[in-house]
Amino acid sequence: MPLLAFPAVFMRGGTSRAIMFHRKDLPDRAAWDPIFLAAMGSPDPNGRQLNGMGGGISSLSKICILAPSDRADADVDYTFAQIQIREAAVDYRGNCGNMSSAVGPFAVDEGLVRLNGDTAVVRIFNTNTGKSIRSTFPLEDGRAATEGDLAIPGVAGTGAPIRLDFLSPGGSATSHLLPTGNVRDWLELPGLGSIEVSIVDAAKPCVIVRARDIGLTGTELPDSLDANTAMLARLESIRRAASIVMGLTRTEQEAGQSRGAPAVGFVAPPTEASTLSGETIRAGDVDLTARFISNGQPHRALPVTSALCTAVAARITGTLVSDALQADPGGSIRIGMPSGILTVGADVARDSSGAWTVHSGAFYRTARRLFDGRIYVPRT
Repeated sequence: MPLLAFPAVFMRGGTSRAIMFHRKDLPDRAAWDPIFLAAMGSPDPNGRQLNGMGGGISSLSKICILAPSDRADADVDYTFAQIQIREAAVDYRGNCGNMSSAVGPFAVDEGLVRLNGDTAVVRIFNTNTGKSIRSTFPLEDGRAATEGDLAIPGVAGTGAPIRLDFLSPGGSATSHLLPTGNVRDWLELPGLGSIEVSIVDAAKPCVIVRARDIGLTGTELPDSLDANTAMLARLESIRRAASIVMGLTRTEQEAGQSRGAPAVGFVAPPTEASTLSGETIRAGDVDLTARFISNGQPHRALPVTSALCTAVAARITGTLVSDALQADPGGSIRIGMPSGILTVGADVARDSSGAWTVHSGAFYRTARRLFDGRIYVPRT
């Protein structure tokens, strides 16, 4: 039986890679999941996705769907799909900040947006979160520039800078910046006791703990965390409990089936640490140290949406993240992570009623088209 073929583009965005589809080239949404799973090579009990385009880790198992927007405040609509590796599951609950950096260049190069001049400004509406993103990047002969001097941790070489401004990112999944109304909460974990956390929803809902409260330093690299199955199970228990408390799911079983949100991470004060490349991050070069688990796996950098949420939390007085700061950073927040240092801007303030509000979050990424053509999947 012949395979099904779909036009597609394969792109890197930040520290992630994804298959990019035009919405018009796909069937009705009810038929998306089996196509996406087959395209990535999931489910794969071996965890390698050799029968598809996936790379065996969450940051390399992603899909983006683009279409012209009917909204007056957007140029393109963008839907993100996180493809699970070992399970036959596709998660649409959140956005990917890294792949968001590829959306603007894709939209320009594919003719979804037509711009002139030296600089592109593409207004993106993310359907997963109902939030808007402004992508600004250089143009060269009417196409997205790729060559530039910006280096980002975790990606070899340099590229053209892409500035992403997440506009009013608070309440991306829960409609509230502080889903419980508190800057700190205590979670009861079945068989493990209680733990203090901060639950914040900006660009992506996150639950964050102190590294020392779970017996870690905050400087652990992914391989050591991956080998610590008991710690990963504890962090998953924290994630599931937070999912219920913030109203994303109703039961622990349901929370276990939705691994993409919330994200779970841990923070520590600025600490000297080694990176995956063997370089050393000096404590004085960062404002805090953070690690995140992404879809059950220790992330090799930081999910950008989770990093944005962490930077927002750092600006909210009383959160565990704010307490990890050794001094007021003044400008952007510099976060030490496994691949280096990620700098994130977060505009957070109290409104007239005293409630915390986040106006925007910003960071720079690079992106590159890797190839285009057709992707083939079985008809069944």
